[in-house]
Amino acid sequence: MADNTSLEARKRRHERIRRHIHGTAERPRLNVFRSLEHIYVQVIDDDLGYTLVTASTKDPELREQLDGLNKSQQATRVGQLVARRAIDKGLKKVVFDRGGYPYHGRVKALADGAREGGLEF
Repeated sequence: MADNTSLEARKRRHERIRRHIHGTAERPRLNVFRSLEHIYVQVIDDDLGYTLVTASTKDPELREQLDGLNKSQQATRVGQLVARRAIDKGLKKVVFDRGGYPYHGRVKALADGAREGGLEF
């Protein structure tokens, strides 16, 4: 098993994390997906299987604000946006699902931005 790709390793880590993390209506799961260029975040109720809130660097509401910012700064803005949208829907507490990514860089910046926006996790 020495020939595993980093994608396979991330998926294994994510599966291991998901065994312990489950989003409910009272405390939905804040899920992060990171690509080379963009970062996406969803607030998911796993009991119903619904995505309640989304935000990403592709979001039309954010596109103009992101020009000239580095990826970590962009992730912070995405975190703030998802927090604002979640609070507008009456969601204050979430469970953070880092998606198998290490908790640093863009993932940490997104989490910090969501906390600044008022989400608790």
